[in-house]
Order: sequence, then structure tokens, then C-alpha cells
Amino acid sequence: MKSRIVSRFTGALYLGLMIGASTAAAGTSGAGVIVGPVVSPPYVLSTFAQSESGYSDPDSVTFNATDIFIGYGNGGAPDGSGGAMSTIVEYDMTGTVVTKFTVVGHNDGLRINPADGNLWALQNEDANANLVVIDLKHGGQTVTQFPSPAPHGGGYDDVVFTKGATFVSASNPANNPNTEPAIVSVDLDGKKLDVAPVLAGNASATNVLTGATVTLNLQDPDSMILDPFGELILDSQGDGEEIVVQFPGQSCQSAFVVPLTYPTGADTFAGLMADDTAFATANAGFIIFADKGLQTVYKITTSYFFIGAAYTAFQDNTGTFGFVGRTDFSTGVSTPIITGLGNPGGMAFIPSSIGKISVPEIPKCAK
Repeated sequence: MKSRIVSRFTGALYLGLMIGASTAAAGTSGAGVIVGPVVSPPYVLSTFAQSESGYSDPDSVTFNATDIFIGYGNGGAPDGSGGAMSTIVEYDMTGTVVTKFTVVGHNDGLRINPADGNLWALQNEDANANLVVIDLKHGGQTVTQFPSPAPHGGGYDDVVFTKGATFVSASNPANNPNTEPAIVSVDLDGKKLDVAPVLAGNASATNVLTGATVTLNLQDPDSMILDPFGELILDSQGDGEEIVVQFPGQSCQSAFVVPLTYPTGADTFAGLMADDTAFATANAGFIIFADKGLQTVYKITTSYFFIGAAYTAFQDNTGTFGFVGRTDFSTGVSTPIITGLGNPGGMAFIPSSIGKISVPEIPKCAK
């Protein structure tokens, strides 16, 4: 994918004028271009946390009833080589550090298991993947290697828990076309991990824009999340697509592909790749997202969130320009709400009233 360094500034300027936004902060991108988050009302942006001495490159985001967890990759190689080590920082809801955990490898997936409250951290999304389960009550860690070689030839990136199944995205496939699993289910028994295919990289899917049945070729399966309706959403980052999987793992499983575009109608943002998507699950709450380029974790607030609204982080292939947009899954258009970012990625919507986090349930096939 070709870089569009020249158009980054013009794109940010164009969108800033288009949405009548105001500058909230400033920073410097890795390319030396001065950028700063530009926010579209009614959204408000503030700093939640930043990289500190000893940890950098914030990415993955998850939370429980009291705290927010951010995975810092510390510049490690995505295959875990070179002694890569990551830092998981636990914050309270105000951004104050509670504690820190060091894990082996490059972290690129983080999720609380609501069944037992433990934190799952996935490392090495390109190859040699491992899983670290952190017991948050006692601080202990259990390290488990994924079966090797991986059937798709790469690593594993993100995890979603549901009643009856745990799903993981199979990232960095070795083959084109990708005929191996893009989503797997995992079963953890002690320190033994088993994986089973759920969605193939070349599965049939319905294009939501045309209604046509197409054959997928998922070359960059990445982040995953369960939407408020029990559908599994997979981001195929480099392909510029969101994959919606209904009834995942069941006999009636079906898939839809959502090609992503932007509202400018020009190629200013060509080459941008989608990363994490977060869905508003309550009217009151806030969004946390991490920006590796600006070494900052941000907080988005507004007076009212529409339940089910989707928000997606985008970055270019140089990791020096990006935006957060509100994404319409019926059209694939993501309208920027914050531009001038560096390399936004990990994202989570956190409702104001969390209570006990229950294990989500996927709808069953109709009998």
C-alpha cells in the first residue's frame, strides 16, 4: 500500500474546515509534520493518560467495573523477536495508575474475561503468539503458547468472550489467497490451548452495498468486537473492510462485508486502514482510544451517545496520520469526528454505570 505523505496535511486541513472543528491539543508526528487533534462538536476530547518512562506505544484497551487497562507495546517486534516485552498499565477511571504488569512479547490484544474477571493479553500478532492470563486479584500470570505452527501461518490478534465460546482473530496470514481460518475459537484448559476454525479467510459473504455474494480474501484480520446485537465484528485492516459475522460458530453462521469509505469523495485519505471499532452500549459514557503516534491515550465525551453507534480508528500505512470516525455499517462511510491524530488504534466504549460485567450471549439459530 503506497504512502500518501504529501496529502496528510491537506486532508486534515480539508476535514477541519469541512466539519467546522476546533483544535484541542497539539503534537508532532513521526514525520515531522505538526499535527494536533481537531475535534468536531458536540464531541469533547481530553487526555486520559500518556506514555511514561518505562512504557510507550499505547494500543490495546479494555476495562472492568472499576479500572481501565492499556497495553503498551514498547516498540517490540510484532513476532516477539529481539526480546520484546510489553507493559499492561491498570488505571482507575480518572487515569491514575493503579498497577503495572510486564508480559513477554508484543501485546496487541487485551480483554477482561467476564466469567472469572481475569485479564487476557495476546502477544505477537505476526507469529509465535502467546497468551498471558493475569489474575487481577492476586497478580499472578499464566503464560501459554498457541499451537505451532499456526494453521494460517501467522499470529493471533484479538479476543472476544461469549457464553459458550471464545473467539480469536487469526492475523498475518501467510498465503494469498487466504484459505485458512481468519477467526478461530479457542479452548483454554489449564496451560493447554486448542483452536478450531470459525470463519475462513476465503468465506462467502454478502456485500452490504450491493447485496451480491462475494468470496472474501482476508489478508489482514485484526481487531474484533461483539456489537450490541450479538454479531461478531472483525476488522480486516489492510483490506479496508469490516466483516460482520452473525451466529458465529453455529450451523446458521453467515457473513457480511462492509467496504469502508470516507465522506470527502476524493482520494485524500486513500490508503487509510481501519483499526479498532467501539460501539456505544449506553447513552451516557465515554470512549477511550490509544494513539501510538502521539504516545497518548485520549478520552471522548459528549452529552448523548446513540446506543449502537459505531466509532472506528483509522491510520495511514506510515503510522503518522489518522482520525476517529463514526461509522455507518449500512453504507460503510465513516465520518471523521476527530482528525489530526498520529496512529490511533485500540478503543473501547465505557458506560457511566457499569455494574457487574456479564458474559455476552450470541443469539441462537432459529429452529
